[in-house]
Amino acid sequence: MDSSRVVYGSSNPDILTSVPGEKSVILTFDDGPSRVLPQILDVLKQENVPAAFFWQTRLLHPERPWKRVLEEGHQIGSHTVKHSNLVNLPFEKQYKDIKNSIEKIEQVAGAEVTYFRPPFGQFNADTLRAAEALDVKPVMWRVASMDWELQNNPQQVVCTVKDNLEDGAIILLHELRHTADILPDLIRAIREQGYGFKGLPNK
Repeated sequence: MDSSRVVYGSSNPDILTSVPGEKSVILTFDDGPSRVLPQILDVLKQENVPAAFFWQTRLLHPERPWKRVLEEGHQIGSHTVKHSNLVNLPFEKQYKDIKNSIEKIEQVAGAEVTYFRPPFGQFNADTLRAAEALDVKPVMWRVASMDWELQNNPQQVVCTVKDNLEDGAIILLHELRHTADILPDLIRAIREQGYGFKGLPNK
């Protein structure tokens, strides 16, 4: 796997890619809430691992297990309403999309939204300005698992993450069936490298 596609770097202080902390990493899951969310939550509970979920609010129906996500100590952030590429939109539409997503999460789950992840990892100055106006912190990642490309070789997800671990890294995963299936192996591999797990810091 080309490490230039896996390891993300940003010198922009407005973008969160890692959180200082010795020998600990943060698991994040995009594109939910999905049908495999209960399976992911089961693994996280069994392994006592916190995580942050960035949700498309078009998928956030009241019957989704959002209450369990919060009760079990995880975080919910915005991933916009329907995963539009924000850089193709003017400021006003970016602002409205992020705002509507935040409001939907807070309406359904009753949880304050403090974090936001731009779809496709694409953002521009207008995106950052909208996030600042809405008082949400943009979160990217330090290590991309590439799980969206590895459905036919899910164990490579484990290797990709394991080979690029570093202190405080935010790890990008998705609510995909094969990712849920290999999650126990991934957690085990990370621990075998001497790392623990933590959530995103409270603002």
